[in-house]
Amino acid sequence: MQRTDEEFRTIWLSPDDDGVVQIIDQRVLPHDFRVHDLTSWQDGATAITEMLVRGAPLIGATAAWSLYLAAKRGGHEETRTAAEGLLETRPTAVNLRWAIERVMSAANSLGDNDDLAAALRAEAEAICDEDIQISLGIGRSGVELLREIARQKANRVNVLTHCNAGALATINWGTATAPIYMAHKEGIDVHVWVDETRPRNQGSQLTAWELGQRGVPHTLIVDNAGGHLMQHGEVDIVITGTDRTTRRGDVANKIGTYLKALAARDNGIPFYVALPSTTIDWTIEDGIAEIPIEERDPREVSHVYGELDGHAVVVNTTAGDTAVSNYAFDVTPARLITGLITERGVCAASETGLSELFPDLRAK
Repeated sequence: MQRTDEEFRTIWLSPDDDGVVQIIDQRVLPHDFRVHDLTSWQDGATAITEMLVRGAPLIGATAAWSLYLAAKRGGHEETRTAAEGLLETRPTAVNLRWAIERVMSAANSLGDNDDLAAALRAEAEAICDEDIQISLGIGRSGVELLREIARQKANRVNVLTHCNAGALATINWGTATAPIYMAHKEGIDVHVWVDETRPRNQGSQLTAWELGQRGVPHTLIVDNAGGHLMQHGEVDIVITGTDRTTRRGDVANKIGTYLKALAARDNGIPFYVALPSTTIDWTIEDGIAEIPIEERDPREVSHVYGELDGHAVVVNTTAGDTAVSNYAFDVTPARLITGLITERGVCAASETGLSELFPDLRAK
């Protein structure tokens, strides 16, 4: 499980005990690869809240598997309690609510003699299998953008990304990284500028690690270097992920994404967002006004995790009396987005564009 290859999974049922769901503890990457056991829905809630798992699709899958654990331990009553508790863990990523609603719909449709745990296990497995296919679809949709840049250039294609929208944020392949992995597999000379992504350093600790695992050339940069690189022609395309997308195409992603979009617009560089349809929130229109933005522990800003002489350390980088604010996400309005890369194709960042690709989902 230590390579992000085509057999890789970020969450799975223990082969030795069907009462244990296993995940990768992303807090300790890249210095340590540690498998963490979930034995209750409360363990799943903690994993989501404390960011052992990250990325909207994986958060949703973790919630689904947590509901299975609740059903196995306590039946319908425990499952309902778990659904309420899991909904409170993280407010911005819409996949959390989507997965819980899907699993609870399956639970509520069962008869008195049906096996609740078996049904929810099947639902969690289906969510994970479908997510891999969605990521592959995003890869097939987005790789043509990289092919076209490669056809126009005599040298390598430079992609800038922000935060982790890779295999570690999904079940495998990722969203923003899926086109990159497919391009690399085809032999396209692709290189990725990886924003460190403060706070939590998802770029330096997660994206760079998994790109290295798959042999994709990449360079780590500080968050504010992207604009400089764009000004000097070193970025051909920006591709990010999203945790929630409104029906008109506004996207909420890791804090700092909006600034990348502004810099891309100023320099005439295409800015794309790779999104699974599960992140579309059809109930809201105005992302800035309506998407709840999570505020997290200030220690994520004031303290940095790393390794020193082979030992994991956490270092305080601020004066003790410094006030710290930690907004986890910002919203990039649709007008700054060149296009949305989905499992069904690339569309305009607009209600019309999304509705044309997903008329079945829009109708609901």
